[in-house]
This record gives sequence, structure tokens and C-alpha cells, in this order.
Amino acid sequence: MPPRARSRRRLLLTAITACACAVPALAVAAPTAAQAAVNYVALGDSYSSGVGAGSYYGSSGSCDRSANAYSVLWANANHPTSYVSVACSGATTSDVVSSQVAALSGSTTLVSITIGGNDVGFTSVMETCVIFSTSDCVSAVHTAEGEIANQLPGELNNALGAIAAHAPNARVVVLDYPDLYDLSKSSGCIGLSTTDRTDLNQAADQLDSQIQAAAGRYGDTFGEVKSAFTGHQICDSSSWLHSVDWFDLGESYHPTAAGQAGGYYPVFSAKAG
Repeated sequence: MPPRARSRRRLLLTAITACACAVPALAVAAPTAAQAAVNYVALGDSYSSGVGAGSYYGSSGSCDRSANAYSVLWANANHPTSYVSVACSGATTSDVVSSQVAALSGSTTLVSITIGGNDVGFTSVMETCVIFSTSDCVSAVHTAEGEIANQLPGELNNALGAIAAHAPNARVVVLDYPDLYDLSKSSGCIGLSTTDRTDLNQAADQLDSQIQAAAGRYGDTFGEVKSAFTGHQICDSSSWLHSVDWFDLGESYHPTAAGQAGGYYPVFSAKAG
């Protein structure tokens, strides 16, 4: 072969080799996050259904699911492949196990939940504190604290264990509850005594600690909302929590629409991944 022909052949082989090496890099490119399916299910109690936030779906009945709940806000902003909320006012850990986890499956990729408050009698404690004396309130809170310490850990285990069994591939975000009162403003705030408010906040802190511990036991993602509500508690001028409402006791001590949007939604968004 003439020298000039051999030179052309070497150049051609070099070019072919270079092209062949480049092709695999294009072929193995990983799919982007936007291409991954997100199947989101919201579980839990009234803090997740959106009690207090208004605009309730008629189809949700007594569960009082709100169009302003944090899960709806997240779904509207992120457009998951699928979204359903089975969160329900008054739900306990037993309700999660017996009915709510039926909405989960192996294809579920994201779960959110608030749970535990009703297991320790949140509603009855608040009613006692509003209607009766400080001593009655303190007694009711102490009873709830005993349940938080002794019964609640096992109940949370049951709920989170059931979620893990029904949605083994999901990221589970467990959110807690805010402190209800800004104690620094209590002296100028009508309503319950500062003693009542202090005990209620302390009980909320104990409840949140148990929720965080349970999330850790199951490898779930914990979302702390307390700091998000700082400056927006009852007794603050721009509260994101309803105080007692004698015309609608069910909404009392629940987040407003602003509390769902400014408190729960950003915390959940940061943890949803």
C-alpha cells in the first residue's frame, strides 16, 4: 500500500475509534429527577387533612379535607404522577393501620403524616382547659403526658410499621405539631392562664419528641414545624393557629390556611426530596 494511502487509513481508524468511545457515554446517561414517577399519598389526622384551613371538599365528609392543606399545596406546586389524601379529622394511629394504609402500595414513592395527638386525647384535654379550672387543666395534661410516655411509642410503632410494610419503596415524612402558645406574650393575652399554656406547650414538646424518636426508629424523615410557627402562635398578633372558637370548636387549636401555607408546607417541601 502506498505511504499516502496508509496515512489516510490510519486517520480513518482513529476517527472511528474516537466516535465509538463517545457513544456509550450518551447511552448510559441517568434519567433526570423530573422523569422519575412520584406517587404521593397523604395520611394522618386533622393537621394533615387541613381542619381550620377552610375550603373543605364536600366529598371528604367528616374528614374535613381542605384545599388549603399542605399536601394539596405541594401537589399543586410539584405535579406528582399521582396524589391522594386519606388524612382525616380525628384519626388515631389505629385508624392509620386499619384503613389509611390501604391507600399505599409498592408503587408509592412519597408519604406524609401527622399522627399521635388524638391517641393521647388532644381534643378532650383542650376542652377541659378551656371550660374548667387551671387545676383541672393541669391534671388533664399530666394524664396525657403519662400516655405520651407509656402508650404512644408502641402506637406510633404500629402506624409507622404498617406504612413501611405497605409502601416499602416510599420516602416517609413524619411531621410533628407546633407549640400552641407564645408564652412571652401570655401576660397580655386573654383566655387560659399562663400555667395552662405552659403545661400545654410542654405536653406538645413531649409529644413531638416521641414522634421524632419513632420516625428515627423506622428510618423515616422527620419534619419539625415548631420553629416555622415561631412568631405566629396564639397570643401573637399574626397567629397561624385558631384559638378557641365557640361557634366551631372543631377548628379550635388547628392551623389556619396561613399556618398550612407558611408553617407545614415549607417544612414538608424541604423534606419531600
